Amino acid sequence: MSLNQQELQTLRHLIGSHANAEKKLSFYASQCQDQQIKQMFEQSAQSAGNSRNKLMSFLQGGM
Repeated sequence: MSLNQQELQTLRHLIGSHANAEKKLSFYASQCQDQQIKQMFEQSAQSAGNSRNKLMSFLQGGM
């Protein structure tokens, strides 16, 4: 599968957005005192990281 320029740009944008979300959520988790909220942020950060990795695999497979 080959990606066109628009698809490639969109994929890069999504990867960047997920990476940014992962960083922010990890930071928020590090600032939390409440363990339930901290865990929620950590799980959300992990989910964003997993999504970023999956998107990266599309980028690597589409070039």
